Amino acid sequence: MLEFAILGLLHEAPMHGYELRKRLHELLGAFRAFSYGSLYPTLRRMQRCGLIVEEETGGETDRTARSWGRRARRVYKLTGEGKERFAAILADAGPQTWDDDAFGIHMAFFSRTPAEVRMRILEGRRRRVEERREGLRAALARAGEQIDRYTRELHRMGLESTEREVRWLNELIAHEQAEQRERSE
Repeated sequence: MLEFAILGLLHEAPMHGYELRKRLHELLGAFRAFSYGSLYPTLRRMQRCGLIVEEETGGETDRTARSWGRRARRVYKLTGEGKERFAAILADAGPQTWDDDAFGIHMAFFSRTPAEVRMRILEGRRRRVEERREGLRAALARAGEQIDRYTRELHRMGLESTEREVRWLNELIAHEQAEQRERSE
């Protein structure tokens, strides 16, 4: 998923490593813990695969910076192959896109995702969360008085969270359906 996030950000504009790291934190922060130690190895792997290229920023200011002992910035750019890979991942609506980490990243790029793919991802995510909700309900019913009050409250909080997410997904799906109806009229 880190590769997908990097491809998506570089699709917007070329970036140097620090800017990529900052934008990844903004993008993934709420959804997933992001290890900074994994960024540069992932960038190197993506370069070897031909998805991105690394260029030193050129010009007079960089020569001056190097003469003062500062390194030139390395800017990462998408290649044609990287753009194709990003488009292929965007078009994927399979079960892996419904999981917590993948769903958040896919949703971050929904503005560039085809409407029918967005709909399949939203519906799949809703099914996944509904399954989780039913599992929590069953666990609470089975456990009954066998668990202490605090564990029961923890389960209840999880149940309320899944119910809230199902409502939110229902709203998003209804909005998508309304937009599709408007486009077809």
